[in-house]
Amino acid sequence: MITLEWIGFLLCLPLPWLIRRFLPAAARDTDAALNTPFLAELEPLTAQASVEKPQRSPPILAVLAWLVLVVAAARPVWLGEPVEQGVSGRDLMLAVDLSGSMEMEDFVVADQVVNRLVATRQVAGRFIERRYGDRIGLILFGEKAYLQAPLTFDRTTVKTLLDEAVIGLAGDKTAIGDAIGLAIKRLRDNPADQRVLILLTDGANTAGEIPPLQAAELAAREGLRIHTIGVGADEWVVRNFFGQRKINPSRDLDESTMRAIAAKTGGHYFRARDTAELEQIYSLLDELEPVERATRLYRPRTELYVWPLGLALLLAGVLIATGVARQ
Repeated sequence: MITLEWIGFLLCLPLPWLIRRFLPAAARDTDAALNTPFLAELEPLTAQASVEKPQRSPPILAVLAWLVLVVAAARPVWLGEPVEQGVSGRDLMLAVDLSGSMEMEDFVVADQVVNRLVATRQVAGRFIERRYGDRIGLILFGEKAYLQAPLTFDRTTVKTLLDEAVIGLAGDKTAIGDAIGLAIKRLRDNPADQRVLILLTDGANTAGEIPPLQAAELAAREGLRIHTIGVGADEWVVRNFFGQRKINPSRDLDESTMRAIAAKTGGHYFRARDTAELEQIYSLLDELEPVERATRLYRPRTELYVWPLGLALLLAGVLIATGVARQ
């Protein structure tokens, strides 16, 4: 069916007639170009001719052009048949650490050594693509926590925003408690059994206004389930001038706090030491049982205003060309 989104514009249809009917005509220049001695004799004739000559009606093309222009302004839209939209899933909020420590290159992707954020983008991006029917949101945090994407069914946009995230964008420190607090705020209005936060970090809380465990207690009271992921290898071989040596790149990871956050909120703590483990973790998270929601109907919309607008421009062009030809 066709509907008009801005139907009030149809009130403008009689506007040209009202202007012609009630506004005075433009004054004409009555100064004579030549002095004619017999002008006084011709005045009665010209007056009689002006009385007998009827007013010209506007050309039909001008009327038609105005009609289709008003229809275009009313914004006609074609509504297709109702389509069921799959929305049986969870509201998942992803919180990703962008602190300076995420720059540590202790992951391998496609036989290339990459930093932790690159590995997270790859694996979490595939996780987002698989969550069909879920609403996904994205929080990026460092020294501050920012909502990068609100809950949405547009998984492509969320994945793009995650791919565009860069280390240090939110500061070099880590505000885990603030990220949890922001997730609580954004998920507070959702049904209690649908609030899920997946928090990924490689360090300990070093910034922010809210301590992580205090934020976890508040999340538990609000019914927010938090799954925490600690990323970073336990052992990594580095080469220097004196040869090779083994280091622990995850020595700053506060696993006890991550476990406590998950335990307080009914979630799970996962440890990702390499890309394979990170992929496995997201596969496990992928198995979260969806919460049934009422089916929504979606009607495809096609904007049609371009057709009457194009016709109005075409008619206006014909009128202009006709007027130029008559001169």
